[in-house]
Amino acid sequence: MKQINCFVACNEIAQTEKTVQQIIQSPLVKNVYLLVKKGANIQLKDCQTLEIDSIQSSKTIQLIAEKSDTLYSLIYTKDTTLELGQYALERFFHIAESTKAGLVYADYYQIANGVRSNSPVIDYQEGSLRDDFNFGSVLFYNAANLKKAVAETATDYQFAGLYNLRLKVSQQAELLHINEYLYSEVEHDTRKSGEKQFDYVDPKNRAVQLEMEAACTDHLKNIGGYLAPVFKKIEFNESNFPVEATVIIPIKNRVKTVEDAIKSVLIQKTGFEFNLIIVDNFSTDGTSELISNYAKLDPRVIHVIPERTDLGIGGCWNAGVDNVLCGKFAVQLDSDDVYQDENTLQTIVDAFYEQNCAMVIGSYTMTNFAMETIAPGLIDHKEWTPKNGRNNALRINGLGAPRAFYTPVLRDIKVPNTSYGEDYALGLRISREYQIGRIYTSLYLCRRWDENSDASLDVVKMNGHNLYKDKIRTIELKARKVSFAKKD
Repeated sequence: MKQINCFVACNEIAQTEKTVQQIIQSPLVKNVYLLVKKGANIQLKDCQTLEIDSIQSSKTIQLIAEKSDTLYSLIYTKDTTLELGQYALERFFHIAESTKAGLVYADYYQIANGVRSNSPVIDYQEGSLRDDFNFGSVLFYNAANLKKAVAETATDYQFAGLYNLRLKVSQQAELLHINEYLYSEVEHDTRKSGEKQFDYVDPKNRAVQLEMEAACTDHLKNIGGYLAPVFKKIEFNESNFPVEATVIIPIKNRVKTVEDAIKSVLIQKTGFEFNLIIVDNFSTDGTSELISNYAKLDPRVIHVIPERTDLGIGGCWNAGVDNVLCGKFAVQLDSDDVYQDENTLQTIVDAFYEQNCAMVIGSYTMTNFAMETIAPGLIDHKEWTPKNGRNNALRINGLGAPRAFYTPVLRDIKVPNTSYGEDYALGLRISREYQIGRIYTSLYLCRRWDENSDASLDVVKMNGHNLYKDKIRTIELKARKVSFAKKD
């Protein structure tokens, strides 16, 4: 009956004691190990203490593997009190036994500020490569898979040990989601979704990101999804375009912000002709009238109202790119935002020729509605490298902004008709064949306010977004594996 060893993160003895008392009630549990920081004098009845540097490190995972002498190893990654649901450990065990999954994880309840709420998670798929995938804090590993993963890891990770573990286990067996609420955990990070989404580009996390990239790249090589830095060359010799560049703004009901966006385009100083296509998705708040007025005053402003009524942001982009007035390069501007200065468009177009790329991605500065800089300030995505950027792109959740495209390539590939993740899908697809150019100086002011589409999302909406991006990654990864296999 003793089939599970439990490994529990511990910083505060009172919190952990409550967790342990619940765990040891199950007849399935053989040993409970407390994972404590080195030098911490923590002892607890019915437990053995293991000193670790960090729960995220390879050394900790190796230590867990050494102590995994039962069929299953449960790792509880938080140091706050865990409340197990009725027969939760038995449920984990029976499902793991029945399915032979390498890792089993479950939905849970989150307790924040004393309030308990549902926190469902999503199914893991081949493209769920982002290192912030939410498994919850209870990880139920098949010990044999865990040990094999450790044995196959040659790199000593300080930050990516736990991430590398689940990648290695996924190469052996399924990572299985139980759609049941099996436990409750305490959550102290109560920031809104829009405040969390840029944590990974914070400079203080740079060392972490480098390790995560190394672990992901190693995984891609092992499964045949890695792409070597060899790219198609572009001649840029198509000349049947009315202008060199077109700024495209897809819009619906942004009367408060679109005028600033329009003005920031019209002041651009360039050595070529450009225009602005605004694809107005049936606005009802005065946006349409405002755009029409600008179109009457300046022939560079083209007001497009789509024929279709089923378009998301991506569909509006297609309507702009397919327009006969679209230029050789299609450049993005969101209706909430503005270009940094009058040189943005010239800088972007120059980058296409200088870097021979099918897509250019710039950098932007986060501001409030009044365009005053706010944290984290500059978002430059310097994690991108010309040699490994397109592999690392499968790990991160976005590639940056503003984005611009060589129009013939974009017309060929098409933009997914969605209102979330369409830009990321394009970046992955284009990078499969072409180099993506980067500009690391700020070109763009990204305004954060309550009406941003991602400012404050509930868990269901966040899960929907994450599931879609994971699916995009899965599709792209499968395509890359096919490409890799053909070369062999």
